[in-house]
Amino acid sequence: MKNIIETNKLCKTFSNGGIQQHVLKNIDLEIREGDFTIIMGASGAGKSTLLYALSGMDRPTFGEVTFCGQEITNLSSDELALFRRKNCGFVFQQTYLIDSMSVLDNVLAAGLLINRNKKEVTEKAKNILKSVDINEMLWDKFPTQISGGEAQRVGIARALVNEPDLVFADEPTGALNSQTGRDVLDALSKFNAQGQSIVMVTHDITSARRGNRILYVKDGEIAGECELGAYVSGDKERHQKLRDFLGKMGW
Repeated sequence: MKNIIETNKLCKTFSNGGIQQHVLKNIDLEIREGDFTIIMGASGAGKSTLLYALSGMDRPTFGEVTFCGQEITNLSSDELALFRRKNCGFVFQQTYLIDSMSVLDNVLAAGLLINRNKKEVTEKAKNILKSVDINEMLWDKFPTQISGGEAQRVGIARALVNEPDLVFADEPTGALNSQTGRDVLDALSKFNAQGQSIVMVTHDITSARRGNRILYVKDGEIAGECELGAYVSGDKERHQKLRDFLGKMGW
């Protein structure tokens, strides 16, 4: 299994009132192809900062990020933007769908940034909307006319339309109730089972159970990790193993 991402002494420092705050501290990390990697930790531990640094959404203060064999920390802003379009998909707690565009057009817009063949992208967008259980009756609706869970699944379709090497998800179920959150997690698990690599930040143990690898961030460092294996619904031993690991981490 090859690594999609490798980091070398990754650091991120912010200045707050003249005081240096070290959010990430010399992180050496590999993200493996095909994994559903979960990043957990207490509030303020550096989870989202790590995700943004890995994806090129934010530049580290020091250190390197190598993504698919390319060192990305020295790319220009324009080069990074193009790299993210081609290689990354993003799912956030807020969907950031464009309210003035239909469900289908939101997915199309992302696809057309990479592929100018509208017929091909339209077919791909329709297929991926079906795969996340977005009924054709909703394709012409605007984001404000569909439910939060449906909007988040449209967001997943948008993230996957360009067939990214890696999908980054930051608390994707944080604003959803338990059932709609489960639907979103089912969609992510489905694509991971098909080989899609995913890195997801979450504070929720139910969401974390979907991952096969758990990374626990504490005070800007990787304090520990846990291998859970492939997700199987209703696996009580998996749930207990995760609880035991989080207990050791002080969660």
